[in-house]
Amino acid sequence: MLTLALAALVSQTQAQRLRDGGQVAGTGQDDMRQAVEYLASQELGGRYPGTAGDSLASAFITSKLRGLKLKPVVKAKKEKGFYHDFSYGKTEQRTTHNILAVLPGNDKRLRNEYIVVGSHYDHLGMGGKGSGSRRPDTLGVHPGADDNASGDAVVLELAKHFKKVGSPRSIIFAFFGAEEQGLVGSKKFIEWMKQEDGQRRNLPKDIKGVVAMVNLDMVGRMRGHALSVSGTGTSSGFKALAEEVAEAQNLHVSCVPDGYGPSDQASFVAAEIPVLFLTTGGHTEYHTPADVPSTLNYDGMQQTLDYTKELVARVAGMPAAPDYINVPGSSTMKHAKFKVTLGLMPDVMGASTIPGLRADIVVAGKPAYNAGIRSGDVIQEIDGKPVNNMEEYMQRLSELQPGTTIPVEVLRGEEKMTFQVELTQPTQALP
Repeated sequence: MLTLALAALVSQTQAQRLRDGGQVAGTGQDDMRQAVEYLASQELGGRYPGTAGDSLASAFITSKLRGLKLKPVVKAKKEKGFYHDFSYGKTEQRTTHNILAVLPGNDKRLRNEYIVVGSHYDHLGMGGKGSGSRRPDTLGVHPGADDNASGDAVVLELAKHFKKVGSPRSIIFAFFGAEEQGLVGSKKFIEWMKQEDGQRRNLPKDIKGVVAMVNLDMVGRMRGHALSVSGTGTSSGFKALAEEVAEAQNLHVSCVPDGYGPSDQASFVAAEIPVLFLTTGGHTEYHTPADVPSTLNYDGMQQTLDYTKELVARVAGMPAAPDYINVPGSSTMKHAKFKVTLGLMPDVMGASTIPGLRADIVVAGKPAYNAGIRSGDVIQEIDGKPVNNMEEYMQRLSELQPGTTIPVEVLRGEEKMTFQVELTQPTQALP
């Protein structure tokens, strides 16, 4: 009984220290796990903007930043100095904030140029219709362990690392609010930086002082040492840089030239700022109550952290500011008009070395699943035409009509299999 009581007391003490932003002794990976476990706890209720859970998450993150003695961004006391408050919504006004902290650069020539290293800390709350939940008829805490407590945990460790080793350019560590509501926080940040504001401090005079942005969103489910890096075409040298760092660390990176996509880096691309967006991709728990801390790959998060440390350090030390290149969004992904859906999420990272396109997630009840295709199958042909990559996959879908049945050839293990798929119209953004 005494042992159990002591264990309970230690657990409560550690939980309180986490809520207060204190460190529990351990490695960086331990700290990332503890950050995820708190941010994605039932107590925080899914971190919906403007709720008590949003406030608890903010207090946790801010106390970590204050503990590192990073610079606040507005003239206000204590944690409020790290808050960039904003309101949004037409029918229902909500107030929340971005959480921002600055590490001044240590190079006299470069310190007036800033890099934003960011993630979003909000999630879907209790879910429900119109929330973005993939189970809209189920009310329950959507913990958002991967989306995006994983990114927050990595950014906190990056802040700790660069506070220790320094950076030639200044770094803004940003935790954006209301990302799930349409990238609201990052858009508000861009707008704020374009306006004069006498309350602003330790930041560039205007948005032109931000020379690059690195975004981490859903980095907790690494598979096969693979990472997707988008935006590698938004500045000359970014692709080579991303690949060089990956090779040195034995990671497989899939580079996507444009910086568009459903996360905060898109707001910076719209402001003509070069970006790098890191993610380990989707999974069946995405936007559901099942996105819990125990499903994450913490060894993989450590690999992502190590990779991002070097990536940011290289960008921060470039002799000249990264140039911006306007890269159109992937044509087939952005502009193809799909009349059909297979109901699966393909491997956007290209982690498989087998010819074809791996189906990361095959959704139960959708055409591919009903035909017998399963998660992990590698699609090699659709309607008799080859599929070698994402572009060809999207092209094949754009050629098909609902109400028809077509053969889909897959590789499952070492066995080739053909399934007859009855095509239906898409009901959500899942090709």
